[in-house]
Amino acid sequence: MEITTIIFYCFALVLVLSALKVITAKNPVHAALFLVLSFFTAAAIWMLLKAEFLAITLVLVYVGAVMVLFLFVVMMIDIDIEHLRRDFWTYVPMAAFVGVVIILEMAVVLTKTFMGRVQPVQELPKGFNGPNTQALGKLIYTDYIYAFEVAGAVLLLAIVAAVALTARRRKDTKTQNPAEQIRVQRKDRVRLVSMPAEKSSGAASAESNS
Repeated sequence: MEITTIIFYCFALVLVLSALKVITAKNPVHAALFLVLSFFTAAAIWMLLKAEFLAITLVLVYVGAVMVLFLFVVMMIDIDIEHLRRDFWTYVPMAAFVGVVIILEMAVVLTKTFMGRVQPVQELPKGFNGPNTQALGKLIYTDYIYAFEVAGAVLLLAIVAAVALTARRRKDTKTQNPAEQIRVQRKDRVRLVSMPAEKSSGAASAESNS
């Protein structure tokens, strides 16, 4: 067995164990940290498969941005663990259904793999001396251009939806008009009222005693 294969199995074992801890950890912060470990080990496996661009993208985008946001949200909100435990059994049927669907999908994929009915992976053309990132870009923009455009449209829709949710006008929102603030004059802003001076009872009694 080659050293590369041994390293692959070590990273794969760490990836499986960390993925299990993501769904079994009781503390949400610990689950998020185990998810970070899963991303790092997946990036290491991609490095072994000579997919350096995907590995670096996984670390920079998911670990550097998405997981930081996850940890920030998890640590900011107050999660009631007891409430989640009380409602645990209400989500069991749906979770069991989703688990069965995932198991069936994996069974179909593995069955096709072991029976040899899966199409072989497209290798780099002979004589290609460029980086694998260049080959990946050519493959995306030629054979998978429609899937790439659909993914871009979905991301654009998500951006528009996020902006629409945050740009809603509320009736109880108080705003100011800068034009009216500029046109304001002193006579309209300050009103002087002349009125006789009055003394408080404490001051009057002090003067009478003196």
